[in-house]
Amino acid sequence: MAPGSSALCSSAALCSGFVLLAACFLSFSPLSPGLTGPAGLTGATGCVAAVAAVAAVGGLLVLFLRRGDVRTSRRACVLVLGDIGRSPRMQYHALSLSRRGFDVTFVGFLESKPHPDLLHQENIKIRAVSDVRGIRVGPKLLTYVSKVVAQSFELLFVLVSMDLQSFILMQNPPGLPAIAVAWFVGLIRGSQFIIDWHNYGYSIMALTLGETHPIVQVAKWYEHVFGRLASHNLCVTNAMREDLQTNWGIRALTLYDRPASVFRETPVRQRHRLFMKLGETHVAFRHSPSAGETKDVEQTPFTVYDLNKESVDLKPKRPALLISSTSWTEDEDFSVLLKALEEYEAMVQRGASLPPLVCVITGKGPQKQFYRSVIDSLCLQHVQICTPWLEAEDYPVLLGCADLGVCLHVSSSGLDLPMKVVDMFGCCLPVCAVHFNCLHELVKHDVNGLIFKDSHELAEQLQSLLLDFPPAQEGKLASFRTNLRLNRGPNWDDYWDQNVLPLIQQH
Repeated sequence: MAPGSSALCSSAALCSGFVLLAACFLSFSPLSPGLTGPAGLTGATGCVAAVAAVAAVGGLLVLFLRRGDVRTSRRACVLVLGDIGRSPRMQYHALSLSRRGFDVTFVGFLESKPHPDLLHQENIKIRAVSDVRGIRVGPKLLTYVSKVVAQSFELLFVLVSMDLQSFILMQNPPGLPAIAVAWFVGLIRGSQFIIDWHNYGYSIMALTLGETHPIVQVAKWYEHVFGRLASHNLCVTNAMREDLQTNWGIRALTLYDRPASVFRETPVRQRHRLFMKLGETHVAFRHSPSAGETKDVEQTPFTVYDLNKESVDLKPKRPALLISSTSWTEDEDFSVLLKALEEYEAMVQRGASLPPLVCVITGKGPQKQFYRSVIDSLCLQHVQICTPWLEAEDYPVLLGCADLGVCLHVSSSGLDLPMKVVDMFGCCLPVCAVHFNCLHELVKHDVNGLIFKDSHELAEQLQSLLLDFPPAQEGKLASFRTNLRLNRGPNWDDYWDQNVLPLIQQH
């Protein structure tokens, strides 16, 4: 039996014993006035016996569910009620736990390919759950309630059918119904329950339903009540830590997102390979040959590969590569970027010394098709826009190739920070980011990027940063990149070891 599991079993047996003693006491207590005579005695005794039987079965079930082994203290469940492949922070948690010798069961939706390192770790197992849709007919409320109920039962079955876990580490949001189910499983199995607060689920729901909608109010109450039952809490900003403490009575440890080691500047040879690959499906990365071109070189719009010398160089006259990533949801208004690009186009047509621009917007999500139709309707000659879905291994490489990043994430709560900017900074990529309350904890205006409030201000920033591109060493864009190189900070693994490892080693 694993260390500590005997104590857990003893406490479960003690609870069951108290229930049984209470049932025995009731069986010898005086009957209420309405239960006199033999019939009343028989009915009361039978009722008490039934309660005692249920309590005994429940106690035995708890003992069974808490049955551990020598590996129990080194097992962890990482839970996200969303797509594992699009949950980078939770993937990093799983990899860090694996590196520290834990057997990790990663529970979530398996819609897109997770990080390759996650798939190659022998002590990380993915347990897929389905994204339950609920009843398709009738009112929307019925659909939502049926979805929550069905998802609860599926998640409950998955969590209790696993080997006993030392702790369950779950992402919130989404937290309905995951918080309640994970807490309940932790209670009956004796597992520690840890919530990693990325945002508030109710605030995201309010973007579409409104803050006063009954479902939003219920979700807020649910998150408030069950969120306080966790053994430990992590969060992504100091602003969220203070809000959790002040308004929710929850003590949390700030664990800033840090880029994984794969996020770094991309060598020019690797850039060329990626551009050639992207050129097979996206015109913006495809070289248009001109008359008299030699066949001894292989070209993209950005790079040239001399086949004789086997050398790769960036072209001195090349487009600027702008990148943004999104989940195409309501908390990112991409019309801001598209309007800024239209203004950029007008600046070039008026004679501004600005380079052609290739804008890559990566990601999947519900609003992607809508914005693609908007993009197709634009009349741009000096700006090309493409919206690829990149493989997990290609995304950090492309970030490391880019000249500038753009972030349109506006926090629904004003308390979380965009992971995409963290990854961009890992690649020493300067960023223009739309303003919200706690953004200053990540983006330092005029130090590692710029903060804007509307499309016009973004267009002006693009002009100031890309004027006379490629940038000179003394230019603002080059200065931002230098500052990012000098202030990289700890990587995720070191940061995780300093903050999370001591927390989980307490038990």
